[in-house]
Amino acid sequence: MDLTAVALLLAGIAVLAVGGELLVRGSAQLATGAGIPPVVVGLTVVAFGTSAPELAVSLSSAFGGSPELALGNVVGSNISNVLLILGIGALMAPLVVAQRLVRVEVPVMCAAALALFALGLDGGIDRLDGVLLSVALVVFVAVTVHQARRESAAIRAEYAGEYGSRRATGRWWVRHATYVVVGLVTLVVGAAWLVDGASTIARGLGLSELVIGLTVVAVGTSAPELATTIMATVRGERDIAVGNIVGSNIFNILCVLGFTALVAPTGLPVPAAALRFDIPFMVAVCIACLPVFFRGYHIARWEGAVFLAYYVAYVLYLYLDTVQHEALPAFSAALFLFAVPLTAVTLTVIAFRQLLGERSRTGAG
Repeated sequence: MDLTAVALLLAGIAVLAVGGELLVRGSAQLATGAGIPPVVVGLTVVAFGTSAPELAVSLSSAFGGSPELALGNVVGSNISNVLLILGIGALMAPLVVAQRLVRVEVPVMCAAALALFALGLDGGIDRLDGVLLSVALVVFVAVTVHQARRESAAIRAEYAGEYGSRRATGRWWVRHATYVVVGLVTLVVGAAWLVDGASTIARGLGLSELVIGLTVVAVGTSAPELATTIMATVRGERDIAVGNIVGSNIFNILCVLGFTALVAPTGLPVPAAALRFDIPFMVAVCIACLPVFFRGYHIARWEGAVFLAYYVAYVLYLYLDTVQHEALPAFSAALFLFAVPLTAVTLTVIAFRQLLGERSRTGAG
C-alpha cells in the first residue's frame, strides 16, 4: 500500500474536520449575530455547514475525474450518519426527538433518498436532475424556516443556548468571519488531499472508487456530524443531535448532489452496483428511522446498538463483495433472509404499538 497516499488521506480527513468545525462555528455565529433566530440557524445554516465537507469532496471528485467517489461519498455519509453516528450517540445516552420539525424532516429524508434512487435509474444524475434537486432544496429550506419559528419555547431555548450570539462587537464579527474564510480554504485543501489519497489507495488495492467513497471517505467527511452529535449528547442537547443528522442527510442529497450535478462537466454516473445495493440500503435505513424516531419520539440505547450492528454488517458485506470472498453467499443469505425480515417485523410491531398508543390517548382525551 502507498504510505504517502494513506498519509494524504488521513491528513485530508483531519483538515476537513477542522475546516468543517470552523465553518459551522463561524457561519452559525454570524447568522445569529445578523438577527436570524438560533433555531433557524441550527436547522439550516449548521446542517449546510456539516455537509460542507461532502460538498467539497464531491466537487473535487467530479472535477478531478473521480465522479463515482462523489456519489459514494454522499450515499456512504448518509448511511454512516444514521447507523454509525446516531448509533454511537444513542449508546452514550438515549436521544430525544422532541422537535415537531423532525416529524416533517424524517419523511423528507426518506423522500430525498427515494428521489435519488429514481433519478439514478437511467445510470446518472445529469444537470436537469441537479436542477430538480436544487429546487427541492429551496422549498425544503423555506418550509424549515417557517416551521422552525413555530417550535416550542423549550426547543428555541435549547438552540439559543447552542448557537445564540454572545457579543456582536467589531472584533467579534472579524473573528467569526475569519473562521468562515479559514474554514472554506481548509475544506478545499482537505478535499483535494482526501480525493487524491483515496483514489490512489483504490487503484493500488484494486478497489472501486465507489467502495472507497462509501466507507473511508464517507466516514471522514462525516467527522463534523460525529463531533456535533457527541458534543450535543454530552451537553444534554440530544434533540439537536438528531436534528443535525437528519438535516445533514437531506442537505447531502438535495444540496451536495444537486449542486455537484449542476456544475460537473459530465454529470454524475450512478454505477449499477450502487443501484443494486448501496442506494436501496440507504433508502431502507431512512425508512427504518420512521417508526424508530416516532416511537415515543426517542432513540433508545438498544436501538443505537442495532444501528451500529447494521453498520458493521454493511461494511463487512462491502468487503466480502469486493474481494469476492467465499463466505459472501452465506453472509448475504443470513443478512437478507434473517436479519432484514426480523428487523422489518420489529419495526412494524413498534409502529403498530405506537399507533395504538396514540389512539388510546386520543380516546382517553
